[in-house]
This record gives sequence, structure tokens and C-alpha cells, in this order.
Amino acid sequence: MADWDDLKVFLAVARGESLSRAGRVLKMDAATVGRRVARLEEALGARLFTRSPQGYLLTDEGGRLVAHAQAMETGMERARDALAGPSEGISGQVRIGAPDGCANYLLPQVVAAIAAENPGLEVQIVALPRVFSLSRREADMVIAVSKPEQGRVLAQKITDYRLHLAASDGYLAQTGPLTRLEDLRGRRVIGYIPDMIFDRELDYLADLGVEQPPIASNSVSVQLNLIRQGAGVGVVHDFALPAAPGVRRVLTGDFSLTRAFYLIRHADDRRVPRIERFAAALIAGLRAEVQRLEQLAQHP
Repeated sequence: MADWDDLKVFLAVARGESLSRAGRVLKMDAATVGRRVARLEEALGARLFTRSPQGYLLTDEGGRLVAHAQAMETGMERARDALAGPSEGISGQVRIGAPDGCANYLLPQVVAAIAAENPGLEVQIVALPRVFSLSRREADMVIAVSKPEQGRVLAQKITDYRLHLAASDGYLAQTGPLTRLEDLRGRRVIGYIPDMIFDRELDYLADLGVEQPPIASNSVSVQLNLIRQGAGVGVVHDFALPAAPGVRRVLTGDFSLTRAFYLIRHADDRRVPRIERFAAALIAGLRAEVQRLEQLAQHP
């Protein structure tokens, strides 16, 4: 009969597909992780992983065990919350995956406020311009720019946000004002690297007919810093502009985009009070912060 400690090791290997990655998560050496997996396989009388140069891949038996192990994990989370009690506030570790625009310009102040009210809380922000895997537990929750169309997840809309073309005062002084979209001809446009756009909602320049921006990055913050340095004109989140003195919105009457952030979580986590309370605080904080920063962008 498998106990929870062994199942926890099993889940870490299943998610990381590697003994060493699982060991880093569990804070134990890879050899110990391997022995625990072997012990679990012997106890269950089943081979749970196929070992290959690509890593540890689940067998059919291992795949069937994952759902049961995840249910046990959720049960342990709920038990820990029940023992802590509501008066303890939010505690434990929460990892958030987010696109770098949100992670750089919104999450720091929102998370700081939540952490100040919950001393027992540990928050990790993973800022990467890509899609995160919830099934592999790369994060407990993910902020995304589009709602998932499949998968056993819980998706909540956080808020709309707006984007406009922007340029630095120095660039406009050097190249002349922009009064209509036609003025963009011959100007350097800054945007995403086309083959690294991981979500169609990030294809901001398609409406302008720009397929290959001459200066590009897969990072929103790098794009904004390029604009600050006078490298060209680009599409910028309104909520990021207060962090970029000397950069102003241009052609606001001719070009404007509205996108949305969604909070994506494991469906089972709706039964975990700690995660529920954190998600509610995060959504409320992000809504208020987007509204505050967008108002500042309109009246710099």
C-alpha cells in the first residue's frame, strides 16, 4: 500500500520527468528520489515510468495513478487549511506563472500588498513569455491572455486592459510628430519576434499590417525599454506607461487594442481554501491596479 510521502515523490517525477528536477522541488538528492520511486513501484507491483534519454515518462499504469495522487494532494491541502483555520490568513507557498508584462508592471505591487497582510505566505512569480503547464505543476495558477479552450481547469476573467502605440519624447522630437497612421511609414516599428509569439492575442501589429518589425523582442519589458531609448514606435500596455517616464501614447484616436487577463487554475483547487482566498485577493488587486495605472497613463 502506497503512502502519501511516496506518492508526493511520484507526482514530482511525473511533473518534472526527471529525478534531478523532482529532487530540486522536494529538496532531496536524485538518488533518494530514484529509490523512493522504485519502492513505490515494488509496493504497487507496477512499473510507473519508462526510463529513456528523454527522461522519466509515465507508463499507462503511471498515468492512471496520477489522478489518484493528485486527489490525495488536494485532500492534504484541504486538511492543512482546515487545521490552520481562517484566522491564520493565507499561508504556504503559491507559485504564479505570468506573461512578463503582467509580471513586471502589475504583480509586484499587487503581491506585495497581499504578502503584507499575510506574513505566513510565500509567493513565487515566474515571469516567462510562454505558456505554462498546470498539469506538470510548473505553477499553482497562471495568468493568461486568452481563455483555454480545453483541459480540466478553472478559468476566471480578471480584467480587460488596453494597449496603444507609444514613442519616446526624444524620438518624436528627432523624427517629427505622428498625427495619422500614414505617418508610421518609414518609421521603425518595435514588436514581438513573429515566430516566438506564443498566443495569437499578442499579435498586436497585425492590424497595422506589420509582419516583420525591424526591431523585435519576445519580452514586453525589453520592447518598452527599446521605445524609451528612442529605437522606434511600438504597441505598449497602458498600465506599463507610468513606469516609463518620457514615453507617451500616440495616435490614440486611430489605434487602440483591448485584451483581457484570465486566471487559470487546477479545477480541483477550488476546494482548497488557501488557494481560493489567494486567487480572490489576486483578482481584486489586479483589477484595481490596472484601473489605477491606466488612469495615470491617460493623464501623465
